[in-house]
Amino acid sequence: MLFVLLLFLPEACATRYLTGSVVHVADGDTFTLLIGDEQQRVRLHGVDCPERGQPYSRVATTFAKEMLASGSVKVKEMNIDRYGRVVGVVYIADSINLNVRLLNEGLAWHYKAYDNDPLWGAIESDAREARRGLWSDSNAIAPWRWRKGVRAEGE
Repeated sequence: MLFVLLLFLPEACATRYLTGSVVHVADGDTFTLLIGDEQQRVRLHGVDCPERGQPYSRVATTFAKEMLASGSVKVKEMNIDRYGRVVGVVYIADSINLNVRLLNEGLAWHYKAYDNDPLWGAIESDAREARRGLWSDSNAIAPWRWRKGVRAEGE
């Protein structure tokens, strides 16, 4: 019996990758991937870009659109969220990590509630210290606070 279970273990633990073409970019951290004839919404794992109406929201969306249009897109599935979106790490042309690029450009927060990668935290810290992108505003409001109605520091 144990032998039979061990036969299926590698498949159960295998990382799932999705490959397709991007048909729509909703914002800096959400897009729709066409896989065959099926569309799948994708949310970037471990990062949170500014919401519509926040400073740098359009910049993050434009950056994501340009990056996603520049090569083949592969998504390493990390999870499925409550909205049915694949939450993943996005690779462009097999080598460019979109999640990391958004952090490096100062166009996203490291979403530590869902990812504890110290490297990603360090990349965000470097962007903050260099005052790149949204970090040029010393009062930048994290999107998870913005969604709760916080519009100014101290609220």
